[in-house]
Amino acid sequence: MRKTEFKLPSRDGIHKLYVVFWKPEGEVRGVLQISHGMIEMIERYDEFARYLNDNGFAVIGNDHLGHGFTAGRDEDLGYFCRKNMSATVVSDLYRVTRYAKKHYSDVPYFLLGHSMGSFMARRYIMTYGNELTGAIIIGTGSKGALTLITGKALSALLRLVKGDRYRSKIIEKCAFHNYLDHIKNPRTESDWLTRDEKIVDLYRKNRYCNFKFTVNGYRTLFEVFTFIQKDQNIENIPRELPLLFLAGGMDPVGNYGKAVNEICCEYKKKGINDVSMKLYPDDRHEILNELDREQVYSDILRWLDKKSDNFIDNIIRD
Repeated sequence: MRKTEFKLPSRDGIHKLYVVFWKPEGEVRGVLQISHGMIEMIERYDEFARYLNDNGFAVIGNDHLGHGFTAGRDEDLGYFCRKNMSATVVSDLYRVTRYAKKHYSDVPYFLLGHSMGSFMARRYIMTYGNELTGAIIIGTGSKGALTLITGKALSALLRLVKGDRYRSKIIEKCAFHNYLDHIKNPRTESDWLTRDEKIVDLYRKNRYCNFKFTVNGYRTLFEVFTFIQKDQNIENIPRELPLLFLAGGMDPVGNYGKAVNEICCEYKKKGINDVSMKLYPDDRHEILNELDREQVYSDILRWLDKKSDNFIDNIIRD
């Protein structure tokens, strides 16, 4: 396994994207690009990436704007960019795609998005879906129209009064206030992430996982939800693109599986032909960091292998 770290220019014209590329030593069967979640960083996927390397898949991913080493300065953590925020994040993801494809142009190419990264991945497949062999959507969810209207109005008001870089306890409380409701005697405020206490403790000690989102950050979330929930945008997803939805049955982001199922049903109704879903009943939000993550890894690898074989069969057939 060869792990390289480098920078690519962001679409915002200011920042450099911190990118990590994990490459297998032997033959590469395919490439998986990762879009990480809110208030975390791509380095947290190292164990998962090494597992895929051991099974022939290269893995690449970047720290989003406002996150990790891409942010650079502490004051930039939780702040994306001045305008077109989610479009810029997705454009950055596509820049990483183009870089990876220069190195591996003739193998299957997949995108995996977790949590906030899954929202960006859903926008990606509505914009650049034809670039992919398949996409894996993990820990995703949805927002109702009233919630979006309220959130947009509140964030617009706070932006006007306090500025786009203001860190609001009110919005944060609205976003996360009920995430511990289904956990008996939570040990920390982060217990909704995973049952693995070691992972929770490492998360809480990581300075890049311990900042507050700015008003701009929350505006970005409301913006991407508005985009990915519009019928006309869902209809832009390529009909033949395989999609795998995975989530924990105890994940509040996906309303404990209900929202994930609803999204899958909606995509199927829109004519997307290959949509599959699996819930892990006892798992919380970060299924890649859960106590049963070996099973999750195995399920993802099995799906990647199957879709890669289909990709190769189609090439031979053509």
